[in-house]
Amino acid sequence: MCADGAAWSVMVGIGETYLPAFVLALTASQLACGLVATVPMISGAVLQLISPYVVRRLGSYRLWVVLCATVQAAAFVPLLVGALVGTLPLVVVFAAASLYWGASLATGPAWNAWVETLVPQRLRARFFARRSHLSQFGLLGGFVIGGLVLQVGTKPEAPLAAFALLFFVAAVSRLISAHYLGSQREPLPPGNSLRGLGVGELVSTVRQDATGRLLLFMLATQMAVSIAGPYFTPYMFVHLRLSYSGFVVVVCAAFLAKILLLPAVGRIVQRWGANRVLWTSGMIIAPIPALWLLYDGFAYLLALKVLAGTTWAAYELATLLLFFETIPNAKRLSILTIFNLGYATAIVVGSLVGGLILVALGSGREAYLAIFVVSTIARVAALALLVRMPKVALASLSVATRPIALRPSIGTVDRPVLPSLSESEGAPHRQEHARQAASPIPELELGA
Repeated sequence: MCADGAAWSVMVGIGETYLPAFVLALTASQLACGLVATVPMISGAVLQLISPYVVRRLGSYRLWVVLCATVQAAAFVPLLVGALVGTLPLVVVFAAASLYWGASLATGPAWNAWVETLVPQRLRARFFARRSHLSQFGLLGGFVIGGLVLQVGTKPEAPLAAFALLFFVAAVSRLISAHYLGSQREPLPPGNSLRGLGVGELVSTVRQDATGRLLLFMLATQMAVSIAGPYFTPYMFVHLRLSYSGFVVVVCAAFLAKILLLPAVGRIVQRWGANRVLWTSGMIIAPIPALWLLYDGFAYLLALKVLAGTTWAAYELATLLLFFETIPNAKRLSILTIFNLGYATAIVVGSLVGGLILVALGSGREAYLAIFVVSTIARVAALALLVRMPKVALASLSVATRPIALRPSIGTVDRPVLPSLSESEGAPHRQEHARQAASPIPELELGA
């Protein structure tokens, strides 16, 4: 499954990440460039709600996961054809992106339940750490190679042709991933591990003070971030006039800062506590969009992306650890599934707010000034939800994640691998994870 993770990550880095740039080259629409990275996600968030029922009907985790992986690879075919022909209706692009995200997020519950039966408990911390590192290299490698191909291969007479190679490699990479997934055994058929919570249980859990406030804060912050986040790509290409290679360097600055500084962030969490780190990172994240407007120098942009990558690493580590500390083990999969729907909805709503501003004010710098300022104000307002959040004590914990996207504004978008956590609330397994991590620091493996 490590090979599957590496191939999956190459697809994300070289394919999905460059879809907004493809739309910008195809249509010259800054609005469409921003929305194509957000609106299609809602299809996946909805489809994952019904995937447990489909899996039980099929009687196989593997069949569903491989089917979704194959469909996801097929989603690149119309994009590849459009790049070769030089034209493609925008509605087809959004349909392909919706198919991509539908197949992507729909695998989540089944994949988590399946992998739990494949990897012995005593090996999970080490296995998922290794898978995480391979995935990081795959994502970074795919993204860098994709940028170089576009930089070298884009010609004025055929501005879309180079994208065809990117989408071809992305589709092949996902098919390779599907092949490795299909070669895995399936020791146990689908069972109660995919059973969802009843409405009463769900509401009762979310209404708990710490859980409810944390989830509401995360959704409010995501909506605030999404007012500006999707529009950093057109802003960089159109208004800052970055080349594809410049775009790669700027985005990699946040990506590498997020990975390389994560151990230091873990030590800070251990010393300060997750609540305090969440407050601090939230306050630093808030003004970042406005800082983009102060200066256009390339060195300044790199420094800003390093700041953003580091701060997002702290924010995501704190929220992830608090998420798993405040939600009982047996309810995590159901809560995470519902949260993913809320998360996608928040992204879409935020991006539509930003899009409305872009339409109302035009696509000039004044519009981006308004978008970035509104996003900053909304981020500050979201912090009010933390005022009365109870302080949560953390145990030593190792959490592996897998990337579902790479975003210019925040770096990787990750989802936790639930089997990498302890199966019970007792201490023995957590202590085992802490020993295998060789550190008492709460640890997050980004990009598994």
